[in-house]
Amino acid sequence: MTALYVQIDDDWAGIARLPGRPPKLSHSELLCLAVMQAMLGFHCEARWLRHARRHYRHLFPFIP
Repeated sequence: MTALYVQIDDDWAGIARLPGRPPKLSHSELLCLAVMQAMLGFHCEARWLRHARRHYRHLFPFIP
């Protein structure tokens, strides 16, 4: 998972931030969570978020 995050972060480093409040979740973190959901085969969003909160809370400061 760390390698996936680093790859996404390197590839998407140039994304411009929009004005306003700072985001709670970076573009790289959001994309990493989305790719992990697809790779692990979760079709239900609610089940994925429960799984992610239980198992990956220590890696992501905010999980929607």
